[in-house]
Amino acid sequence: MATRPARPLPVPPVVPQDSRRMIGVLSLVMRTLNFPFPPEADDGDEVTLMYAKHEKVPMKDFGSEVRASMDIAHFLSQATLVLDVAETSLEGICDLLLTKLLEQDEPLCSVAEAKSILFTHDTLHLLARTIQGTATSENGSFDYDQSWICALGNLPSLQRRHVAIARLKQPANMGRTSKQVKLFILVLCPSKEKGTKNSLETGRTFATIFADMDFRQRLLEATNEEEFKRLIIKHSQELAEEQQVTNDKRIEMNHERVEEFEYQEKRCSFARGLREDLERRLPHYLSDYKDGVVGHKTLQKVISTTFFLYFACILPAIAFGVLNDHNTHGRIDVKKVIIGQVIGGVFWGVFSGQPLLIQLTTAPLAIYIKIIFYICNDFKLDFHAMYCAVGLWNSFFLVMYSLFDVSRLMRWSTRSTEEIFALFISIAFCNDAFTAVRKNFDANYYSPSCQKGANTSFVAAVSPSIYAATGNQSEPFISYTSTSHGEVEEGNVTFTLVQELCTRENSILYLLLMFGTLWLGVMLYNFNKTPYLNANKREALADYALPVAVIVLSFIGSYVFRDVKLEHFRYDNSYDMFQLPPLDALPIPAVFATMGLGFSLSMLFFMDQNIGSAMVNNPCNKLKKGPAYHLDLLVVAFMNGFLSVFCLPWMHACLPHSPLHVRSLADVEERVEQGHVYEIIVKVRETRLTGLFSNILIGLSIFLLPYPLAYIPTAVLDGLFLYMAVTALNGNQMFERITLLFMEQAAYPPNHYIRRVPQRKIHKFTGLQVVQLLVMCSLGFAPWPYLKMMFPVALLLLLPIRHKLVPMVIEDKYLAALDGEHQ
Repeated sequence: MATRPARPLPVPPVVPQDSRRMIGVLSLVMRTLNFPFPPEADDGDEVTLMYAKHEKVPMKDFGSEVRASMDIAHFLSQATLVLDVAETSLEGICDLLLTKLLEQDEPLCSVAEAKSILFTHDTLHLLARTIQGTATSENGSFDYDQSWICALGNLPSLQRRHVAIARLKQPANMGRTSKQVKLFILVLCPSKEKGTKNSLETGRTFATIFADMDFRQRLLEATNEEEFKRLIIKHSQELAEEQQVTNDKRIEMNHERVEEFEYQEKRCSFARGLREDLERRLPHYLSDYKDGVVGHKTLQKVISTTFFLYFACILPAIAFGVLNDHNTHGRIDVKKVIIGQVIGGVFWGVFSGQPLLIQLTTAPLAIYIKIIFYICNDFKLDFHAMYCAVGLWNSFFLVMYSLFDVSRLMRWSTRSTEEIFALFISIAFCNDAFTAVRKNFDANYYSPSCQKGANTSFVAAVSPSIYAATGNQSEPFISYTSTSHGEVEEGNVTFTLVQELCTRENSILYLLLMFGTLWLGVMLYNFNKTPYLNANKREALADYALPVAVIVLSFIGSYVFRDVKLEHFRYDNSYDMFQLPPLDALPIPAVFATMGLGFSLSMLFFMDQNIGSAMVNNPCNKLKKGPAYHLDLLVVAFMNGFLSVFCLPWMHACLPHSPLHVRSLADVEERVEQGHVYEIIVKVRETRLTGLFSNILIGLSIFLLPYPLAYIPTAVLDGLFLYMAVTALNGNQMFERITLLFMEQAAYPPNHYIRRVPQRKIHKFTGLQVVQLLVMCSLGFAPWPYLKMMFPVALLLLLPIRHKLVPMVIEDKYLAALDGEHQ
């Protein structure tokens, strides 16, 4: 029996594109009822439910979306066009078009199969997916444009895309929202098709053309097929020219704003940027504390973010402490890193302009500290004095950058620069982790005692009583190969034989703990995307993914496998923490050398700090209180000047902690576009409390040293490095474009740059980014310490390369889509 159609859902009014055309948007109707009203259902009629979904679809931009004009020209050369069709029934029109489409070009696809996709699976034969235009008048009334309709279908057996257009001789009634259809467009596409070539995108192209009322009238007056096609091509060209003019005007306005900014910048006075930052942020200082208490779910978010930051900061601090301890032979160890983290974190939380930035010692800083240590060894210089001098020069240059508004240069920093540096940080994390794995395998799995056929090795220790007889203050150490156990006497010396064991299980457990930490952390981090438990519990597990992974794997390594000897970080509590370095021990040439090192380090600080700040203050995060680039740089200068005096590790804004901090304090919503799920930030709680509380907790953790924190195996800390590397890839557009190189085209997401940029241009831009990344990696991970000093220079050169060299290869209109603001 007949069923009652569902009432269409209202679509928000839109601004018409011009005064003569009131069609503002296209409405995609999935499983809607494009069929005349049946009579009222009687008691004996069969009543069913019909699911309908209305989705607003943006009109095609022929000026920027590269496939628009290409599709028009391509399909009209081979499109099926039928004029003055006498058939008035929907099924009859579809039978006519499908027969013409499939008989010659698609022998493997039948008309019946195509109709099963186009229509709903019931006796009504309603169109399953359609696109229609919607019109709004000046008084706000809303209605469908009922003179045309576009039907969509995806068939797995199709070899290519097909478009058919029928002009009806008499208006046909095809449903409640399409009572006077004169033009019918049919779009069929293969099921596995690239996102920008699927049925929706192809239908959107033709629907945008047919949405113009005046143009439709000209089509109805066309006398033959050639004139019909010529009108469509001409109108698409006019649309492209009109929209290109609009886009050019927008670009010109942006250039005018940049020129005006540059003119004002030339007239700027001393420390103008610093004063503007203070004027912008000081009125919000009290609200930075209040906003961490007031608001729906605010306390819950602040508490979970505080514990997230606690583990996200103390564990990398321990990991980098282990790394620095190894690189400097104990001059900077775990204790110093934690003390420096507490001092710097609290100082930043109180005095910074943008408190959402997280200050931490980072992988590039560990590399630079290693360079200083090697220089001190080569020239026989005191490491602590050298370290302090370099840090003070660094702070001096940062103060100069802040006072002379050098941070204004960061307006040239684009998304490309941020993505390249973020990927370098991820690679640096992976490099540190796998370097530790290699060293563990060399010491255990591939040790000489594990080689087949090798002799058993013994170590002979000399009795201490021999020192008094010989007057030798250094302990002799003798080793030789033997095949027996016990003691050997030679004169007054007794040799105790200790067998070297093959400990391959140590390396296997190392891999288990490292990759186990990575797997468990990432699994819990993405747990809110699963259907298990309820939303609050999923969110809680995602918030505490890192601490849970570390605690669980530390328990497995230190208790479950307690019989396996694991490496733990070294902790020394025997020295004075706040002892001043002997600066007077540095010769004059070394002072000038530290100035050069300090300048190079200041460029690293400048880029790292500002790139981190740019990622936090990105418009997609919807922050309300504004940035403070110059003020933050001044705070970093004073903070690191104090840390340098006491030889504590330096700190600056770090990735991915800073963006993750913003996300932890945010309310996030999921959106779906053509089957691709993405998240947007709705609101962020901009507060200082999370940074302050987490660093206070880190300070209290000093009482947990060396135990129980020393129970955390270094393998788990390396797993933490991998976790940070993986989570930092979320939202990195460069990494997403790299994956496109290995992805089936049907799986390409129909995002803004896929629609607006040709595929070859996308891959070419990605290739240029990869080359810059490889250059940075070759400098940052070079085996020669002096070459690593060029890394900050290479980082700074990313800006002129992007604005001077890349535009020679890729046009500006494509760069605007690939490297514009986050969309």
